[in-house]
Amino acid sequence: MLTATNLKTLSQVKLHEIELSALDLVEFGIFVDGIHFYKNENENDDEDFMSMDKIARSFCKLVVDHYPIVVGHPTINAAGKGVIKVDPDNLCIPDFEEINIEHPAEAFFETRPNDVEGHSDVVFFNTRKFYESSGIQQLPKASYQRDNSAVIIRILRFKDSSYCAFTFSLSHVIFDGIGVMVFINNWAEYACNLESAESGTYKLANPPLADRQILTDSLKDAEPLDVPFIRHFKENAPPLPIELPPNIAPVLMSSPDIAVSEEQHLIHFSGKALNLMRDEIDPSQTTNTAIAALMTKNVLLANVNVYGTAPQISYVALAYDCRIHSGIPQQFSGNAACAAIAPLPSRQIIDGSYKDLAASIKEHGARIEGGHTKTIINVIENELSLMYQAGVSLCNSPLSSYIGISSVRYMPFYTVDFGYGAPKVLAFDYYTKDGMIRTLPNRQDAGVDLVFNFRDPHFEELCKLEDIKKYADVIY
Repeated sequence: MLTATNLKTLSQVKLHEIELSALDLVEFGIFVDGIHFYKNENENDDEDFMSMDKIARSFCKLVVDHYPIVVGHPTINAAGKGVIKVDPDNLCIPDFEEINIEHPAEAFFETRPNDVEGHSDVVFFNTRKFYESSGIQQLPKASYQRDNSAVIIRILRFKDSSYCAFTFSLSHVIFDGIGVMVFINNWAEYACNLESAESGTYKLANPPLADRQILTDSLKDAEPLDVPFIRHFKENAPPLPIELPPNIAPVLMSSPDIAVSEEQHLIHFSGKALNLMRDEIDPSQTTNTAIAALMTKNVLLANVNVYGTAPQISYVALAYDCRIHSGIPQQFSGNAACAAIAPLPSRQIIDGSYKDLAASIKEHGARIEGGHTKTIINVIENELSLMYQAGVSLCNSPLSSYIGISSVRYMPFYTVDFGYGAPKVLAFDYYTKDGMIRTLPNRQDAGVDLVFNFRDPHFEELCKLEDIKKYADVIY
């Protein structure tokens, strides 16, 4: 836990409110997480390896300097707006803890031969095996509803092992995926320069921008677009029998925590396999689009094998960083990601080629810019029930097939160095929603890991399919 000295540092934050945007409000009940394994290369000098004192002190100083939002409480202000209120006398205390695991880290690792000549085996963390035999039922998840903490940090120390795991869970309300990885990198930078950071002389080269008004100002001149998937759900999704009030903030801020799925799996594509897959699908497409095409078709086929019939529609949801194609600054630390959803006829996917499927997916995600983002915000603010309707439709059932793919593989994971070197193995904890795929870079063989929530019987059918066996290695 944080010490009295740590809390004294955090109490230096100033009293203020940060108004939440619509993109923040829809994330209540959802978290952003990660598991990073660091290896002590000097086994004779391990007393201070991944020091909790150093990690906690640098965290607190960074929060005071740049991220006071993480110690604020969500509330509705006098104007009826959803805000994070930062009050030095009423901090939302971050939850830090060290945990000793009575097993070596290697007990929870899986290995595969590396197809890069001269390199050692590729190592993966098996999250399911960890929970089955480590003595820990589940690491806690950040949630304002449940434990009133927006930040949960665990340092896992393993018996007779040179590995140590740094795990984090943060509320999605205050960060999107890009924002949280920039935060973790800035935190590591403070840890590496702790003395000058604590003296007030250290400066970040690109300090974060947390004011949500930046988002509004960046999009003020953008013209809303006619987004195809919004039109699709208006025309096809059944209306929900609920009436929502005009002020959406109280509704969204009372959203319950979304339960995590324990039916999590890991699929690995080596660098060589990725290149082969992309070349055979369509070399003109991005690797992400090729992965989306492969998984869309094969998840649909697995669902057909389970249900015995093809659903009429298949949904492919891709997450996009809206900072890239709009005026939103790269340093903006709030939520600035939106989804592009491709509603595709299942029969077209089954009968068509991967190349045509990749082209269709790309077409639905080609215009992700300020106008797209503004349309999504307008729907959240004025037609919130439509978002709920879409959420109900995005599932794997006899009526529909669904995958949602994150774009986190491009994020700066391997630069998170607290002064002990880069992480050796990356992983994710259990997450929400069946059909979600979170992608991680794997620099051990220049490949990609897909952390996939998919019900076990469906995943068993997926693993039998020839194209999955051709390109991918199923880890668990």
